[in-house]
Amino acid sequence: NQKGENVICIYVAIGQKSSSVASVVRTLEEAGAMDYTIVVNASASDSSTLQFLAPYTGVTMGEFFRDNGKHALIIYDDLSKHAVAYREMSLILRRPPGREAYPGDVFYLHSRLLERAAKMSDEKGAGSMTALPIIETQAGDVAAYIPTNVISITDGQIFLETNLFNSGIRPAINVGLSVSRVGGAAQIKATKQVAGTLKLSLAQYRELEGVWHNSHQDLDEATRRELELGQR
Repeated sequence: NQKGENVICIYVAIGQKSSSVASVVRTLEEAGAMDYTIVVNASASDSSTLQFLAPYTGVTMGEFFRDNGKHALIIYDDLSKHAVAYREMSLILRRPPGREAYPGDVFYLHSRLLERAAKMSDEKGAGSMTALPIIETQAGDVAAYIPTNVISITDGQIFLETNLFNSGIRPAINVGLSVSRVGGAAQIKATKQVAGTLKLSLAQYRELEGVWHNSHQDLDEATRRELELGQR
């Protein structure tokens, strides 16, 4: 969706299957997106060292365009595998393991990477770089070590849920767990009010749906209306 927007896109694949990366590249080629897209790939068959270096290689390219007055978008797919590669390297080097056997500086590993995304001042060329890190959760656990680290660094998160995807809801976004910390400042007042009401209705629907499925009791009229509204 960046076509014609004068944005340089950088896709960094970390620890992915080569066939999966080839499929992504093929999709980009079919859409004509490779004209403005750079792909950096350190596949699952590559060494942990290459997987560790891949995102830093991609962000250095992004900084080049940003510092020359252009706009860049970099996608890290995914930083959970990047953390695993760093853990493997650290254990081989006999560094003291911490929580979940990750080294103590794993937070700094990602903070120094993601905080290189920035908007430059007019005096510096007015370029920008936006980072979209992807994290793979285990059984949807957003409270795990690496997900919480990345969430605390970014300006928000979009949580995609397997159950919603299997139910035919696309995109499978869990509205209750998805947060934007800067979206409210960029929206007009009317959009902000409507979005707030919709999020509240969806949150109530998800809560009532869980209670109803677990109890199998007859519903009162008010609860039934809430469920019907949420389903719509």
